[in-house]
Amino acid sequence: MVALAELVRYCDALLEAERFQDYSPNGLQVEGRPEVRRLVSGVTASLALVEAAAARGADALLVHHGWFWRGEAPRVIGMRRQRLARLLEAGLSLIAYHLPLDAHPELGNNAGLARLLGLEVTGRFAGRPGEAPIGMHGRLPEPLAPEAFARRIAAALGRAPLHVPGGPAEIRTVAWCTGAAQGWIEAAAALGVDAYVSGEISEPTAHVARECGLHYYAAGHHATEREGVRSLGAHLAERFGIEHVFLDLPNPA
Repeated sequence: MVALAELVRYCDALLEAERFQDYSPNGLQVEGRPEVRRLVSGVTASLALVEAAAARGADALLVHHGWFWRGEAPRVIGMRRQRLARLLEAGLSLIAYHLPLDAHPELGNNAGLARLLGLEVTGRFAGRPGEAPIGMHGRLPEPLAPEAFARRIAAALGRAPLHVPGGPAEIRTVAWCTGAAQGWIEAAAALGVDAYVSGEISEPTAHVARECGLHYYAAGHHATEREGVRSLGAHLAERFGIEHVFLDLPNPA
């Protein structure tokens, strides 16, 4: 068992949450019970995940995608009311880390994707000047044909990526940034890599890949962002001696 306040303070410090200018608040978003014995983690604080955490008797819910996003209407009505009402009814705390969990060099989403794909990290990059360098770049231990790299992604993430061919016959160097980082493709191309991997794709992304001469793989927003919150939850369970379970609710996006 650990005090909620102690758990959140530890996470804030570990992930350097104050260092990031983010799109939603990082850390404790909704306060529940003052102590945590059982922690459930998942990618997004959907109603389904809140319900599943409550059914398992959790004291706190740890997610990558929380609530209260910048630019959203602040009214708690409709869907938002349902989510919040169920969370409060269950006495659950909601703890969320967005960019800090993308960026962490060991527990983060991008570090996790590197492990899953067998990539050696050689550096970091940002999509635009002034943004946090949460993306990573590196190399494969041995060159792969573009189709073989697509199969490796599919095996690691459990879903086939969308592959836009545009680069060389063999892939040696790769840049990657999980989630909705398709707009970082030009910054990735400027690194001189053979391929770029992100979660989502937009209409312009395919043209940029072809014209910049690299392979692009859209591997799924949800699929590329499971490892961060799963790793953080497991780390907290080991450090504080609490129960933890990661719930991977299906999401095709």
